[in-house]
Amino acid sequence: MILLEIGNLGGLFLMIILIMHLPGIILTIIGFIIKKNKPKAAKVLFIVAGVSVLISYGICGSMMV
Repeated sequence: MILLEIGNLGGLFLMIILIMHLPGIILTIIGFIIKKNKPKAAKVLFIVAGVSVLISYGICGSMMV
């Protein structure tokens, strides 16, 4: 709770940035893992990861402003 004090909002920005990037990072890692066995599924995961990051920039970015 120290990170969420009124004067110190660094923890809140850290949580918002993690919410923005973690789904894309996780999908990208899974895509690299399955790339050798199922290249089409990996390509779909990469596209979904990119779209998810773009959408989260819009949603979470509007919360940060």
